[in-house]
Amino acid sequence: MLNIEIRHAIDPVTASTFDTSELREHFHVSDIFVPGEINLIYTHYDRMMVGGACPGDSTLELDHVAPCGTASVLDRREMTIVKLGGPGKVTCDAEYDMVHGDMLYLGMGAGKITFSGEGRFYIISAPAHQTYPSRLIKIAEAANVTLGSSENCNERTIYQFVHPDVMKSCQLVVGMTKLQKGSVWNTMPAHVHDRRMEAYLYIDLDEDARVFHMMGEPDETRHMVLKNEEGAISPSWSIHSGAGTSNYAFIWAMAGDNVDYKDVEMVSMETIK
Repeated sequence: MLNIEIRHAIDPVTASTFDTSELREHFHVSDIFVPGEINLIYTHYDRMMVGGACPGDSTLELDHVAPCGTASVLDRREMTIVKLGGPGKVTCDAEYDMVHGDMLYLGMGAGKITFSGEGRFYIISAPAHQTYPSRLIKIAEAANVTLGSSENCNERTIYQFVHPDVMKSCQLVVGMTKLQKGSVWNTMPAHVHDRRMEAYLYIDLDEDARVFHMMGEPDETRHMVLKNEEGAISPSWSIHSGAGTSNYAFIWAMAGDNVDYKDVEMVSMETIK
């Protein structure tokens, strides 16, 4: 029922030598939504953990996760759960009914978690040092900003759910970006943020559509080709950008030294190689 994979941190010099299969082995997020299972990836990038729960006809329980070193997963962690697909329920310190696009923040010490209902639950977790109240956040409650233009194929709306403008958390910052029809580029010109890592999950793609996820150092870029409900682990030294064969949406999540969404270093187009 519970499967855990550990990903160790990779430095940029080593990453620059990887071929496609090696890049995917270390940075690709896939096969996390398996009916009747919880699948987690525990990373050594700011101890971020990502994964998925897919209850199907059963109820799944998430409690002890050995790499965390605690009796229960939320004893010294906070978590955000994103609902994908049909309606479902999360039970923890209370019962939360969720529909597609909802995000649920669970504070440190909230207890064991159970998942039930339709669709899939995307799980994001990071270490915490203080307890903040759990909260279910609908997209109408998220802060949002519209950026880009149709001329540059990057017209998009950024929805900020677990974010200082909406609520307090220890180090998790989580949101969703949606591209308008006809737009395919996100986060270009690119940036890096040395004080925070990031995890991506691409959603709302047709079966035969793909996103080319850009990564690597600004002057030594690489890419991975991802399909619907696949993602990428982005180290703090890496750019994180993408271009799709159609418009799409993605869940982004950050953990690290601060929760300042604007704490980034821009990369000029002249630098990208």
